Amino acid sequence: MTFNDNARVGGHSAKRRGRGAAIAGGGVAGLGVIAVLLLNLFTGGDFSGFLPTDTGQSSAGESEIAECDTGADANARDDCRLAAATLAVDQYWEGELRGYRPPQSIIVDGSTSTPCGTASNQTGPFYCPADETVYIDPTFFSLLRDRFDATGGPLAQLYVLAHEYAHHVQYITGVFEQYPPGDSGPDSNGVRLELQADCLAGAWVGAMSEQVDENGTPFLQAPTEAQIQDALNAAATVGDDHIQEVSTGRVSPETWTHGSSEQRQGWFQTGYREGPAACDTFAVDGSQL
Repeated sequence: MTFNDNARVGGHSAKRRGRGAAIAGGGVAGLGVIAVLLLNLFTGGDFSGFLPTDTGQSSAGESEIAECDTGADANARDDCRLAAATLAVDQYWEGELRGYRPPQSIIVDGSTSTPCGTASNQTGPFYCPADETVYIDPTFFSLLRDRFDATGGPLAQLYVLAHEYAHHVQYITGVFEQYPPGDSGPDSNGVRLELQADCLAGAWVGAMSEQVDENGTPFLQAPTEAQIQDALNAAATVGDDHIQEVSTGRVSPETWTHGSSEQRQGWFQTGYREGPAACDTFAVDGSQL
């Protein structure tokens, strides 16, 4: 995934909130901790109780994302990349969904409080329905890359963002209300919701080069095959089966809430190839998930 250098991205509405903080302690190690961090990558859950305490304090103030005006800026920095991508994701859903209203996007600096709990690099990116906001700390991806050798490349990052935006689409269209996500298991509403979000994220990735700035310049270039493989690797990494095997050495499908690695990759590819109309995970039986 590469932004066109001359694309104008300064019109994004993403804000920065919080203030910087490092992870406390002498270092994070162990398979259990890795699994918790990977679990947070796409789940929207807060598993930070299993990790060292973040010493950063939240701040109610919000600020602009500095020096984030062009595609070249987005290519150079994770925070600008994520902020700039909100323009393309919003534009996509405005064209696909009548009555779409954009969520708020907060680039978290250290940590900040939300109606859904604390947002930080330890909780990972998540969507909070209570305030219709996507919270994402770009340093989370650096932590995964630098400490755990996990996928956190540019397209994987935008896949995460698009997945959280897909949860917003599910919320405003009533999917959350129709299929409450509180259950677990391979055929559960929770798994179907997450796989649908993966599919909708894939649909945007498939169309990402069609969104344009105010001058008609595409924000993004079409993804390469290597970049698609990067996103698929990220999807596999956060499959319930992979997380369980890494953290406990055994797989327990009855406790799944997000789907297997194979399912997450498969539904991303379905959306990428066929678009959002193919993403009704509630219309198929369990054997087709």
